[in-house]
Amino acid sequence: MSVAYELHTGPWTVADVLDLPEDTRNRIELVGGSLMMSPAPGVPHQRASRRLSGLLEQAVVLVGAPLEVLEAVNVVVPDGLLIPDLALVDAAAAAEAELTVNAHDVLAVVEIASPSTRVTDQKVKPALYAGAGIAHYWRVELKPVPRIHFGVLRGTGYVDQALAQVGQSTRIEMPFPFEIDPAQLAARSA
Repeated sequence: MSVAYELHTGPWTVADVLDLPEDTRNRIELVGGSLMMSPAPGVPHQRASRRLSGLLEQAVVLVGAPLEVLEAVNVVVPDGLLIPDLALVDAAAAAEAELTVNAHDVLAVVEIASPSTRVTDQKVKPALYAGAGIAHYWRVELKPVPRIHFGVLRGTGYVDQALAQVGQSTRIEMPFPFEIDPAQLAARSA
């Protein structure tokens, strides 16, 4: 750990985290005044993120939704700072943003579960995103085969509106019409 972490005392703030030097090996998020670190994503994760980002961008343009698809953006939530793998952000707010976007400007977040983030992506982050009022939470699981849980906020948590399985084209209508087969996110056969 760098000196910046070792010299810090007391609870961390969003400003403290944003003042840290860039760390290309870890994602550093803030929950309840404590840092939450996860290693940089591996190749399957990056592949899925890039491909899903491209598909979402096409869908946003096709329907003319006033949204921007952002990767690994800092989202300020009531309890700290999270970095979803992908976020669908109000285009006007994204145009004004610099280091962070506010949760109230985020329509949907996507987390791609990795071995090191599986529990966080299934339990911790959905609760924090729901508490921030983000309307849609999508979780991509790559193992044993790719699948996508499309959650919609109901009350204080997310309820699956659809589950996309490999080999099945799944269409959702909210937050905008979007169709995908999770096989599109996996490595192509040689």
